[in-house]
Parts: sequence; structure tokens; C-alpha cells
Amino acid sequence: MKSKIAPNNIFTKIDRKLYYFYDMNEPLAERIRPKKLEDYISQQHLVGKNGILTNLITKGIIPSLILWGPPGIGKTTLANIIATTSGRPFYTLSAINSGVKEVREVIEKAKKSGGLFTTKNPILFIDEIHRFSKSQQDSLLGAVEKGWVTLIGATTENPSFEVIPALLSRCQVYILNSFDKEDLVALLNRAIKEDTILSRKKITLKETEALLQVSGGDARKLLNIFELLVADDQEITITNEFVLTKIQKNTVRYDKTGEQHYDIVSAFIKSIRGSDPNAAVYWLARMLEGGEDVKFIARRLLIAASEDIGNANPTALILANNTFQAVSVVGNPESRIILSQCSIYLANSPKSNASYMAINEAQELVKQTGDLSIPLHLRNAPTKLMKDLAYGKGYKYAHNYDGNFVDQEYLPETITGTKFYEPSNNARENSFREILKNKWKKYKY
Repeated sequence: MKSKIAPNNIFTKIDRKLYYFYDMNEPLAERIRPKKLEDYISQQHLVGKNGILTNLITKGIIPSLILWGPPGIGKTTLANIIATTSGRPFYTLSAINSGVKEVREVIEKAKKSGGLFTTKNPILFIDEIHRFSKSQQDSLLGAVEKGWVTLIGATTENPSFEVIPALLSRCQVYILNSFDKEDLVALLNRAIKEDTILSRKKITLKETEALLQVSGGDARKLLNIFELLVADDQEITITNEFVLTKIQKNTVRYDKTGEQHYDIVSAFIKSIRGSDPNAAVYWLARMLEGGEDVKFIARRLLIAASEDIGNANPTALILANNTFQAVSVVGNPESRIILSQCSIYLANSPKSNASYMAINEAQELVKQTGDLSIPLHLRNAPTKLMKDLAYGKGYKYAHNYDGNFVDQEYLPETITGTKFYEPSNNARENSFREILKNKWKKYKY
């Protein structure tokens, strides 16, 4: 009895429907993910014709490396392309759900699939490596050092802060830049032209400003939004009004634990240092709208009051300290008023980093010269033996002299006359300079 087999054309129709069904359930960002360097958009300094990574891949030399860049910039894609192009076994871990146990298991598998220190060493890709604890990162050291794996880590955070020094020293760090407008538009056009689903629709990109704005430069987010916008119709014209109607609110991009956290507070402090109260209040608003801890902001104001204002206006430190105490008691939403007042006061204050520079120079000299001997006349002499050894001998008690001052040396002999503090040019510190000039004739204040 012959089996009943459907004609080939029926299988073909079924296959197409299944293929289309699976495509519909796979995000657009995955469907058009580049498979080779030629298709990779942007990052020409890394993967262009004369890019650093292009040259390394061509030579078959792939060092352990960290890919650092904002979200949705193609770090995972680049790692996959490197592995595919170089013909290496590829293992991947996510720092979110992998512990030391999982790391060791993958390393054991990698050891069995590649030779030591060969051009075909397996690649171990770790997404969000900044989320790995110190012990998890420590567990990678041996495998990287002995050549069992070539590590590729992806991070949105500054590796200097988030990757342990021992691991960082064994990796090259490559920075991936944010996509510019042309890159993102090119990505949308590729999706329209090449995606198995979108290519069946008639999509016109008339205006893209709103679409690019709501995506915040994140390519993955851009494609996800774009896919939602064009999902219901076969013929769509993308305009700014259409996008804003569909997407009501563009949330403030601010990650309290991420790179934006450090970048925005950096802009905040630099605005205060630059005496721009308007910019200071703007960046303060960005932090507040992003849900930043008001105590964190107040702590930064405390540091700025000393580092950037210092003795040009000592009251600034007092006000900043009172601000910290006040926001600790008051809380939100009223803390924003107190923080605004303090930020504006600091921005408008005269500036001096003389104290900051003085301690920097003093610490640097200590590192260079080590533990210099303390002059005998400055040493404490609580016992007879110490007095017999001349501890404290010759010390002049300043209050016994006119103006509560006596000219004597307080530094170790080998650095006598060294000047760390250079008063800044402001009213208060100019008065300091005059006082020092009168007292310390041997110094050129």
C-alpha cells in the first residue's frame, strides 16, 4: 500500500507559512543582525577597511578584549562576527544569570575544543561583564592567562571602574561609538529592504527625527519601536507626527547605576566649576527626573564646594554640608529646592582649586620620597628616653612669640622650602598670600 504523500507544492506552502510564523516571533533586531563585517554599520575605526579589529581578524590574531559602548550599539553582534570570521568555537555567558560555577563549566568545555595559545582558541563572550562580581572575574583570570580561551567582554560601563585590574591588564579595550543619524537611518533602510517581513510592506521614511529621538541612539530600541509602528499596516509613511502619536512619552534616559549616571553628574559638577548656574540646574533636573538619590547629589555638592571653591569662599562648604543634612531630613520632592539653591550658590561662588592641588602635589611627593625622617624638634617626647634622644629639642612654641608666629622648619630636611599651596587669585586667598608673604620671607608667595 502506497503511503499518502502530499505533493511537493503543498509542502512548499506549509514551509513558507511556518518560516513566516517563526520570523514573526523573532524580533526585527535579530532578523537583520549582521553576519559579516561588510554588513556591520558604523564603527569604521574598528571594523572598516583599515580598522584595528579588521587587521587583527585578517591576520588571525584575536586578543582578549573588552567592547565598551552604549546599549544597542552592536557589541554582541561584533563578538559573533569575530568568532565566525576567525572560525573559532564560540561560547557565551550572560553576567545576569551566570555564576562562578557556570564560568568554570564553560571554561572546561572550551579547553576541550581548542588548543593552547593557537589561532583557533575558543572565544568566550560575556555580555554585561561589568555585572560580574570580583570573584566571578577572578575565575576568568587563569583561563585567559593560560590561553584556554580568548575573552570578549561587552560592557556599557567604564571598564576602569567595573573590571578588576588583573583582568583588565590582560585585555585590549575597544570603544564603540554611538550611532549617528546616518547610521540609524541606514539601519532602518536595510530593515525595510532586506527583512523577510518588512520587505513585503510598502514603507516610506518621510521624516525620521522623532523616531531617532525616542530611540535615544539605541539601535535595538529603534528597531523594536519601528517594528511596532509598522506592524498593523501594509502601507505606512513614517512622519514625526505619526511617531509621536503612537509613542506618547520619551522617557528620560538615565540609569542610576550606568554610564549615564557618571556622565550626567560629571556634566553637573563641571557646570558648577565653570560658574554656569543655568547648566547646573539643568543637569540637576536631569538627575532628579531620572530618580537619582538626593543624598548622592548632595555628596557631590560637598566635594565640589571643597575641590572647586575651597578657600575662595569657605562658606560654600558649610552651605553644602547643611544641604546634605537638610535633604537627609526633608526628602523628596522638597529636596529639589534645597539642592537647586545650593547648586546655584556654588556656581556663583568664586573658584579655587588651590587646596585640591596642594594635597595632590603633597601626596605625589610622598609617593616619590617615601617615609622621610621627621625633624627631631617636631617629635613627641612623652618618655625620658625620648627626651634623652633629643626628641622635641629646639621646638619653638608659636604662641610664645609676637603674632603667634615663629620662623622654624616644619618639613623634613630633604624637602625644606617646598611649596605645595599656591593661593588662587581671588579676594580671600589674595589676603592669605599677603599674610604668608609677611610671615615666610624665604618663600615667594
